[in-house]
Amino acid sequence: MNTPPHTEPGTATDTPGPDQPLDLAGIGIGPFNLSLAALAHPLTQLRTAFYDQHPAFHWHPGLLIDGATLQVPFLADLVTLADPASPWTFLNYLKTRERLFPFYFAERFHIHRAEYDAYCRWVSENLPSLHFGHHIDAVRWNHERNLFEIDFTQLDADGEAEALGRTYARNLVLGIGTAPHIPVPLRPLAEAPTVPVIHSADYLDHRERLLAADHLTVIGAGQSGAEIFLDQLRARPTGRENLHWLARTPAFAPMEYSKLGLEHFTPDYTRYFHALPERARDELLPAQWQLYKGIDHDTLAAIHDELYRRTLDGGWPNAVLTPGVQVRTAGRVGTTKVELHLEHAQQGSRSRLTTDAVVLATGYRERRLDTLLAALDPYLRRDASERPRVDEHHRLVLDPAITGSLYVQNAERHTHGVGTPDLGLAAWRSATILNSLTAKPTYPLPPRTAFTTFGLAHPPTRRTGTVPRQGSTLVPQSRR
Repeated sequence: MNTPPHTEPGTATDTPGPDQPLDLAGIGIGPFNLSLAALAHPLTQLRTAFYDQHPAFHWHPGLLIDGATLQVPFLADLVTLADPASPWTFLNYLKTRERLFPFYFAERFHIHRAEYDAYCRWVSENLPSLHFGHHIDAVRWNHERNLFEIDFTQLDADGEAEALGRTYARNLVLGIGTAPHIPVPLRPLAEAPTVPVIHSADYLDHRERLLAADHLTVIGAGQSGAEIFLDQLRARPTGRENLHWLARTPAFAPMEYSKLGLEHFTPDYTRYFHALPERARDELLPAQWQLYKGIDHDTLAAIHDELYRRTLDGGWPNAVLTPGVQVRTAGRVGTTKVELHLEHAQQGSRSRLTTDAVVLATGYRERRLDTLLAALDPYLRRDASERPRVDEHHRLVLDPAITGSLYVQNAERHTHGVGTPDLGLAAWRSATILNSLTAKPTYPLPPRTAFTTFGLAHPPTRRTGTVPRQGSTLVPQSRR
């Protein structure tokens, strides 16, 4: 099947009642739940519906900087790594757009971020199970019917309430995504309308205003911070760049991108991490920051090339790049400037920086589930840090009184590790959820995905037509 049939959103289910409930209801339509919806689409035995309050799909629109690319290969689309024959692959998207040959000759392994957004939007416009313009108000468990009740408000094109509704489902999946993180010292400034302190998520909306600022400070040493610094650097006159780039990390470090290093983003490592004791997981995650908070090598090279180019006529560009710095406090100077109070961790020194605008490339945090799941809170099982426990199938661990499953996507880094927000594991996780839901290998998944053996136990190996080799094995000692 090369061209998916176009169907109008909302025609698949008309608010299922308790007598004909959904098998799976999804809350949030980002890339992860979109992946799940795409893989669930051919499973006609399942009734599914996914809801999102936005009027249409958009993926980080404020960061679709011209020329910015994904940090994962195009094979990390919504479905390929679980079902390469699916009609929802990125390659089939290119075919429907008659762009397959141009892509072939471009020899591009990492596609533009804007192209990924367009691909996802194409999928979202053709899947009948997606319902945009639906704000989820509450989720409850109905003990009499053994179903989840989901109250929602249907929104009109302007985002205003149009109608109230309720749907029922045997199982739920939450894909409500992450929220921009603004450090505490800068929150009052970011909330003030007249002060140009914005999160990188809104960068493109404010780009012209930021270019007009005499002095700009970028805070954050991840990929977003690097791309914004580079974009501003390229657009400012030589010798009058007036840029500061600050970061808490000890260096503007490259992302770990070695072949074996990337195996931390495999199902093998996810299973290994999930099986670790809670304390070991909590100690491990901060030490792995360079696996997912570093900067792409090409972006670092482009920044250095641009800075070097500006020295050709003598002198240095007016750009300051300082890692190892944190913002202690911040305040306004007059009505148009910001004063940052800085501290250098290694030197133990402090300083002040006055700037005209600040971009906070300070990342994202998982959205709290407490508000949405307030009615289910008594049934959630939590760990020693009061976080929801999540089993190996990405289900929240619930009281046995609730017989339905509640899956989560991109809300389980504390239990599943650094690969949780990675697009490359989207299709595998979606397939895992569907296999759990159908209680059979609807999407057969490989038993082994990495050359690295994580822990003192050999992973399973499958070789067609061969007999397993006899020999010694490593037996892990039991913990006392």
